[in-house]
Amino acid sequence: MKQTLIIANWKMNGSILANSKLLTGMLKFSNTANTELVICPPFPYLHQVKEYIVGSNIKLGAQNVNENNSGSYTGEVSADMLKEFYCRYVLVGHSERRSLFQESNGIIAKKITQAMDAGLTPVLCIGESLAQREKGDAQSVILEQLSCVINDIGLKKFKSVVIAYEPIWAIGTGQTASPEQAQKVHRMIRQYIYGLDPILSKNISILYGGSVNEINAAELIKQKDIDGFLVGGASLKPDSIETICKLKI
Repeated sequence: MKQTLIIANWKMNGSILANSKLLTGMLKFSNTANTELVICPPFPYLHQVKEYIVGSNIKLGAQNVNENNSGSYTGEVSADMLKEFYCRYVLVGHSERRSLFQESNGIIAKKITQAMDAGLTPVLCIGESLAQREKGDAQSVILEQLSCVINDIGLKKFKSVVIAYEPIWAIGTGQTASPEQAQKVHRMIRQYIYGLDPILSKNISILYGGSVNEINAAELIKQKDIDGFLVGGASLKPDSIETICKLKI
């Protein structure tokens, strides 16, 4: 049985004290059966989180990575640096990176290559804006985001990628796709991959992200093609993330 993957994206939140309290709570349910929990803190707190989760089943992830291995890129972090902190996962192409920092599909593909070359598992974030959905372009936008990466890195490498569908219109807005809306997109993604590699379509994890909380997650996880969640604000609340991690499929 495929594990349910829960990725906690803290975004630009936290402090040493607040993190300590949150991590203490998260360690109490870190051994939830058939669930893998990943924490993606801001870069300055990677070491703190790493020290807390030693000996637990929690994995460490990063929120971003540069598309270059090293060089004159002030303020950036390479995949090899993340690996030294024992990061296992890294978010790539989050909608906030795409919109606020103008990351293109091409740049995202390069980041995925860097992550994989360092032995990290990239979490490819894809999704449409409200305007794109209202125009009926959601499917074409999502498939373009997928195909650009697959064409760049090749299907063989793509087998090690996790996909996170995050409708931009439902991130931080309090809105969320209905279980039926989310399932429809997840199914479309899986069918697209099936056309390329039927075995991969069964094995790849496709997560849902977009104002996931302890209330709506219960119905979302029941959907056939939703394998877990990319959780934002709710991951900063121990009770909320615990509830999500303990959901039964």
